[in-house]
Amino acid sequence: MSRTAPGPADRDGTAREPRAAASRPGGGLRGWRDGLRTGAPEAWPAHAVVLAVTATLLLAVGLVMTFSASFVEAAREGSPTAIAQRQLVWAGLGVPVALLLARTNPHALRRLAWPALVITVLLCTVVLVPGIGVEAHGARRWLSVGPVGLQPSELAKLAVPLLVAHAVALRWAKVRRGDLHALLLPGLWVIALLTALVLAGPDLEMGLLVAAGGAIVLLVAGLPGRLIGAGIGVAVMLAGALIVARPFRMMRLTAWLDPAAHAGDVGYQSQQGFIALASGGLTGRGLGQGRGQWLYVPNAHTDFIYAIIGEELGLLGALAVLLGFAALVVAGVIAARRAATPFERLLAASLTGWLSLQALMNMGSVVGLLPVTGVTLPLISFGGTSLLVTLTAVGVLVAIARRARPAPSQPPSAQEAT
Repeated sequence: MSRTAPGPADRDGTAREPRAAASRPGGGLRGWRDGLRTGAPEAWPAHAVVLAVTATLLLAVGLVMTFSASFVEAAREGSPTAIAQRQLVWAGLGVPVALLLARTNPHALRRLAWPALVITVLLCTVVLVPGIGVEAHGARRWLSVGPVGLQPSELAKLAVPLLVAHAVALRWAKVRRGDLHALLLPGLWVIALLTALVLAGPDLEMGLLVAAGGAIVLLVAGLPGRLIGAGIGVAVMLAGALIVARPFRMMRLTAWLDPAAHAGDVGYQSQQGFIALASGGLTGRGLGQGRGQWLYVPNAHTDFIYAIIGEELGLLGALAVLLGFAALVVAGVIAARRAATPFERLLAASLTGWLSLQALMNMGSVVGLLPVTGVTLPLISFGGTSLLVTLTAVGVLVAIARRARPAPSQPPSAQEAT
């Protein structure tokens, strides 16, 4: 049965949908089953196809490049394929989740907003406890569950947008009338709480991504310009204070401003990344033929995998990856603009925002436009929790895109308008 055009707003601010769409499923297993129903098969909108295909291609590139960038490091562990195998296992977990979510009515996820937040807060708190959280490189960011490592801050990138979008959508009628209280609470305290827990890691870059995910929801919902400016000012001052408070952050900033002067210490990673990128030329040295992964480029398979892509696939390969992320962002923006309900619009905008910001931070730091951040390149870098969270976000975006309203230039059909 065809979906009808969005109707009047319900009490929670979401557009009323036909009963077959089950936008507000009932309780228990039956309610969740109803939330998974998507109606009769129909053609996907073009931007939904672009989202799915582009994410699949980027994931495939990531799996190949993870092996190419890690086989030397993995050989020190006993098997050249050890790291790539772990990434493949995480992809094997994440892809079915993405496929399931892509077929899900996004409103079924709203019942998970508060449980997801509570679990994420607990994990982000527990990871800070000495003796429980695993400390590496001066930060306590990981939990070890047997052979599996979990990074709770990655979960916050999903929990914050989901809860804030849900909370704002519940008060949508008031928000559209300019009620700042309805817009900012409870979303603001959720953003502040999770950001503070991540910053306590300490993890400045991830804290920025978590805060940005929630802030984008408020921005799209209509946050006044004066508050946007004030928020940016506060964020800049806070980031500056956190940079000054940690000597290694100041060293990174200094190395970014003058990489050659620090090529033998904190700027070594950047310098080796530049060498790898430059040696790739137009078409690259070929897969597996780069030199950067031979322990010249630190963290070649994680935050500096883009340098290995540039070395082995050349400028053309690096540009292809960049264009892939651009296509992903454009399709995500279209999904948000044509979303069927306010909740879906806010959630799609937030997920697209942090995916694009994270990709920009990673690639920008590799090519020298930004200081080295340490964040992964979505869908491509090695990182189990990061990959699972990213694939989850892509699945939600595809689900929202599949339920899109007609483009403004395409009036709804007579059947849809009834």
